[in-house]
Amino acid sequence: MSTTATVQLRTLIAGPTTARLFQQSCLKTSLRPSAAVTIGLRSAAALPFRNHGVPNSSRYFSTTSSNKLREFFPPPKTPHVVETESHFKHPVFTEKEMKDIVIAHRQTKDWSDWIALGTVRMLRWGMDLATGYKHPPTGKEQKNVRPFSMDERKWIIRFIFLETVAAVPGMVGGMLRHMRSLRRMKRDLGWIETLLEEAYNERMHLLTFLKLAEPGWFMRFMVLGAQGVFFNAFFISYLLSPRTCHRFVGYLEEEAVLTYTHAINDLESGKLPRWQDMKAPDIAVTYWKMPEGHQKILDLLYYIRADEAKHREVNHTLANLDQKYDPNPYASKYDNPQEPHPTKSASIMKPTGWERKDVI
Repeated sequence: MSTTATVQLRTLIAGPTTARLFQQSCLKTSLRPSAAVTIGLRSAAALPFRNHGVPNSSRYFSTTSSNKLREFFPPPKTPHVVETESHFKHPVFTEKEMKDIVIAHRQTKDWSDWIALGTVRMLRWGMDLATGYKHPPTGKEQKNVRPFSMDERKWIIRFIFLETVAAVPGMVGGMLRHMRSLRRMKRDLGWIETLLEEAYNERMHLLTFLKLAEPGWFMRFMVLGAQGVFFNAFFISYLLSPRTCHRFVGYLEEEAVLTYTHAINDLESGKLPRWQDMKAPDIAVTYWKMPEGHQKILDLLYYIRADEAKHREVNHTLANLDQKYDPNPYASKYDNPQEPHPTKSASIMKPTGWERKDVI
């Protein structure tokens, strides 16, 4: 008799109670996850996010309990390949560069800017409603205003939902410019690489947060619907006016910087005790090259906020250029390298973007 058949027979004979104990024993021994998976999920185990920890809660906008978490993007199961490396290498941010990030807003100048800003504000309202997010009133950011308080669970829902949408524009823009280059049989002048790298960076934000908690079925449904609508809407909009779309992303990243700044303030003020001493996931430590002694969740939020600030600058800058003929300043070499120019790093930051006369 096979091993599987023997286990099934013993389960039937022993009855439901003994069978349940037998299954639990198996889970603790032969079905124990590998060391890599255990390390990746260690931080998630400390966060009881499901239904606010309240049994039989009717709120289904929740995350799956820790024992159902699994490894996202595990190493390939091949006899010879050990790891797959990315060609998008993240620049190294210094602590000073990340601490110097500021909240900023670019003033609208024409109808295109007004459309972009109005769309962002409308989407922001819908996303705030879906994720239960609220900013504290101006002047009361450091006070514990109960209706505006955010705990770890609310923040992780906010982050995951935000990053699943934020990775769409770069991919859509890069894809359409790629097809345009093929169709016209001309070079793209460096735009494609920057847009795809931005999409990859946003996806890494998502994969990092998925190490803290896995979304439940309702949140997955919400993400699926939001991404489906947003992808097609952005696709059509980029065909009509790429400039407006880049301005839209610039304003969207302004909101992202604001959101992560509030999260950082909450964590530093002790309002998120579960994240106080929690180590950042290994995928984050590797991707951002986080140094020893700076690998906490707080450090992770500083890195992600710096990324969003850079996306803010890049898209505001691209919106200032001629969409058909200007080269991408972030992929260009200048004849006067001693003067400041746009870079991929955070050493030079212009929150509202570079004007065309300064880079072309």
